[in-house]
Amino acid sequence: METPTARVRGLGSAQEGAEHWWTERLTSIATFALFVWAIISVVRMGSLDYHTVTEWLREPLAAVPMLLLIVATFWHLKLGLQVVVEDYVHEEGNKFFTIALLNFFVVIAAAFALFAVLKIALGTPG
Repeated sequence: METPTARVRGLGSAQEGAEHWWTERLTSIATFALFVWAIISVVRMGSLDYHTVTEWLREPLAAVPMLLLIVATFWHLKLGLQVVVEDYVHEEGNKFFTIALLNFFVVIAAAFALFAVLKIALGTPG
């Protein structure tokens, strides 16, 4: 027998609600902090020409946070859109297909963004 408090502390019927909620909150904080870093970095850069930006991204202290920003942003996007799908798509088959399509899109888009940054960061200076 469980007390009402023990039931409230549980994860819900799917046994994963609290973890999803916390992950969504943590990715939002990480994304916000990294976007603040990106905005401050771009403002301090001065010139936004191709050469300046690529030289900036070749620095590890710029490339690593940019990669983290991409991962946090796409992870947060996936979590948020998954909640929307779970709330508004009621047929289980459509829900499964939509979430699978969402996951595929997020992974592909994040891979392209990560590749672009890595190509600049690891490319030859020119």
